[in-house]
Parts: sequence; C-alpha cells; structure tokens
Amino acid sequence: MRNLARHLWLGVFAATAALLLAGTPARPSQTNEKFTREAAERMIRAAEGGLAPVYAPLAQEIATKFNLADQEGIGIDLGSGPGTLILELCRHTKLHWINADINPHFFPYFMRQAEAAGLSGRVSAVRADAVSLPFRRNYANVVVSRGSFQFWSDKPKAFREILRVLKPGGVAYIGRGLPAAMPLDVARDLRTRHGSGPKYDVDETEQMLRSLMKTLVVKDFTIHRPHADDPDAPNYGIWLEFHKPSR
Repeated sequence: MRNLARHLWLGVFAATAALLLAGTPARPSQTNEKFTREAAERMIRAAEGGLAPVYAPLAQEIATKFNLADQEGIGIDLGSGPGTLILELCRHTKLHWINADINPHFFPYFMRQAEAAGLSGRVSAVRADAVSLPFRRNYANVVVSRGSFQFWSDKPKAFREILRVLKPGGVAYIGRGLPAAMPLDVARDLRTRHGSGPKYDVDETEQMLRSLMKTLVVKDFTIHRPHADDPDAPNYGIWLEFHKPSR
C-alpha cells in the first residue's frame, strides 16, 4: 500500500511539475466513462504484449529522422498511454518527455516503469485533452503521437493546438501504425496475430490529413505511408510530419 501511494504521488508530482514548466494552469479535460482504470489496464497489456515490437524501432526512427540525439528541450507524446514510446525515446534523445494523456490512470504505471529504467528524472505526466492542451505557446521542440489522433474529438482544434504548442522550427510526427524500419516478417506476424490491424481506409485518412494541413495553412508537411508500394507488405499505417515555421 505504501509503494502504491508513493507511485501515485510520483504521478501527481510529475503532472504538477509539467504544468509549472508550461507556465499555464490546467484546462478542464472532458470526462468520459471510456477513460477508466480498466481501459488503461487493457492498453497496458497490449503495450506489453502484441504491440511491444513497435516502440523501439519507432523511437529510433523518430530520433534519426529529426536529428534529436543531441537536442535539448521538451518533447510531448500526445496520447502516450502507458508511455512505452516515451521510455524508448529517452534512450535516443536528451529531451525531457511529457506523457500528455486524457486518462490519468496510466500515470502510476508509467512512472513506475520510468523509475525502474532509471529515467524518472527525464519524464513527466499531465492529464491533457488534445483539443485543449495545458501548455503555453511555443513550448515544445517536438510533438509525437502514435495511434491516438483517430480518437480526437475535434481534429482541426487538436492540430491547431499542436501548432500553438510547438516552438518555431519545431516538428510534429502524428500517425498510426508501424515504423518503416520494422522488418516485413515482424510486421506480418504482428498483423496476423491481431487480425491484420485496425480497419480504416488509408487513402481517406491521407485526404483528411491533407485537408487539415490546408485548413491550418501549413505548407511544410509530408505524408508518410511506409511500404505502400509493396503489394506483399501488410498495412504499415500512415504518418503526418509537419513543421512550424521559424520566426
């Protein structure tokens, strides 16, 4: 019981520290029966199980693609859940990473994992709704998100919030699916064990993301569809990279 209380306190402390760093009070997050301890536990089991092979190569891919190895500053993983991707990103970057998720029931698990990995001083956690982020303008060097954007209640608002929070010259990498570097045999095995993956139209998703960038007048963006030209490849998903203009 004492250990549990200690870890709960760590989660609360980390969230408070993140908000103080942001210089902005927390805005109210929506409440919903979906954001429960049980929902968090289901996602934790998935992160530890079938999704486990995704995070290490994805973190390395992000760090390499955006030259993050020697950068200092703030990274935000929006909708990070268990924070598995954050812990991998900590191993490839010097950034302080914030787990910004709408379900705070993830945070005790996340802080325990960070402490066990010797990374508790490199991370924070804060409850956050994507459509109303509790961070000041020009705050983060990088915003990433895997497997979350499809659940955001108002995507134009959420992407506008990401732009607001990014520093000039900062980058966002938002998507769903698998890292391009994941070997085909591993990707096939993962998709086979999980029924070929989520059912969604990748072409429609690409058009939606392009439309969002047009609405937000973002010109510096790239849509990534790993292995889309390989007819034998499973669905690797879709990723949107966009940059906030420098001053």
